Parts: sequence; C-alpha cells; structure tokens
Amino acid sequence: MASWNSFPLEISYNVFGWIAFFSWSISFYPQIILNFRRKSVVGLNFDFLVFNFTKHSAYLMYNASVFFCPVIQRQYHEKYGYREMLPVAANDVAFSVHAILLTAITLSQVLIYDRGSQKISKTCIIITCAVWVSAAVCVFVAMPNQSWLWLISIFNTMQVIMTTIKYIPQAVMNFARKSTEGWSIDNILLDLLGGLMNYAQMAMQSIDQGSWVNFFGNIGKTLLSLVSIFFDLLFMFQHYVLYPFEKTVASPKVDSESTTQLLDSSDHPSVSENT
Repeated sequence: MASWNSFPLEISYNVFGWIAFFSWSISFYPQIILNFRRKSVVGLNFDFLVFNFTKHSAYLMYNASVFFCPVIQRQYHEKYGYREMLPVAANDVAFSVHAILLTAITLSQVLIYDRGSQKISKTCIIITCAVWVSAAVCVFVAMPNQSWLWLISIFNTMQVIMTTIKYIPQAVMNFARKSTEGWSIDNILLDLLGGLMNYAQMAMQSIDQGSWVNFFGNIGKTLLSLVSIFFDLLFMFQHYVLYPFEKTVASPKVDSESTTQLLDSSDHPSVSENT
C-alpha cells in the first residue's frame, strides 16, 4: 500500500482537498438563498438541475465505491500498481453526499416557488433516461466477471458527461434572455475556486508519488475540474461582460422549452449538465 513520502505535501493535499470541499459545498447555498429571497426560480434552468442531480448521483456511486469497497480497491491496485494511492479522498465522498442533498433541496424549490412557464425539456428527460438505462445495462454486463472497477469507472464517465452537458442549457438560456438574473454568480465563483483546489490536490499527490497515474487513474476527477473551470469562466464572462446590468433587462419569465428548442435546432448543431 502506498504512503506519503513528504509530510508537507500530504498536509497540502488535505488542505487543498478540504478547501475544494467547502468551496463546492458552499457554492450550492447562494442559489438556494436567491430562490428563497425572490420566491421564484425563474431564470434557473430546470434541465441544469436534473442533469446536476444525475451527475452527483453517479459521482457519489464512484467515490463511495472506491473509498469503502476493498474489492474495488484491490482491482484498482492490480490495474495501476500497489504503489499507487487511491484517487479518492474522504473529502470527495463528503462532497458527493452533500451535493446530492443540496441539489434535492433546490429541486424542491422548483415545486413551491414561482417558475413562470419554465419546465423540464423533453431533451433532458430523454438524455437522463438513456443515461440510467445504460448504467443498468452495464451492471448486468459487469456481474458475470465481477468487473466492479470497470463498472464504477462507467459511473465516473457518466458524471463527466453530465458535468459537460449540464451547464449548456443554462448558458444558452442566459444568451437567449440576454441576462443572468435568477442565476447566482456567487455559485460560480465558489465553483471556480473548488475546481482549482481540486486540481491542486491531485497535483500534490502526483508530485509526492513521482507519478501522474493519479490523473488518468481518476480521469473523471481531472476532467471534472477542467470542464467546471471552463464553464465557470464562461458564466463569469456572461455576468460581468456581456450582461452586467441583467436586472434591468426584459422580463426573465421565459419558457425553458423554447430554450431547449435552441439546443435542438439546426442553427446550433454543436450543442445537440454539477456546481
């Protein structure tokens, strides 16, 4: 079993990891508070919430399995070497549990607050169903040979895919409305900090071990940070550069179904969700 070679790097690893945990965890609250103060979820894309819940569910399955299951830990070491440390830390598991709870609370706000004419799109429903049906099929494929590491890697891939697409409906909706009203920028700033700290944590482990297996051994965590950072910068550009006076722009009550039609239209072929 691998152990740390440098105490300062081990401390840095834990510090960066928990900063990422608190940043990502706190990032859920500004949106919940904003919804509560406005008594409205108009401007918050519902597809984003559904994709985000799916993403964090898959990520929790991956993190909890690697962190707690001895069989999967053994299969990981057999594949990548017994000198390699596990790519999942306690803060990863804690974050996933917290993320599920807070996303569920945000979804519950959709049911009780003013939502205008917004609703979950058919595209979102189809994609979400396809993801979970595919996951169920993979479970049956993995069972005969007990390929549990392969199976939880599928869940890790799922969360990367959902992370990539979950932001798209909200970004398109902001462009369509020419406003970011109803979408909390504090959420984005905290999410950006969490992504940077998550990447720094992995770097500390790789430097200590003299190996970069940590990055492609947990490719999901690597891509999670990079994708999150990219979209956080995009939302910051929308909020601070494109639409800096979003509260004075036209009414935010738009139909999210019309936004989804933008995703499906031939004018946007490249577009056809987690913070």
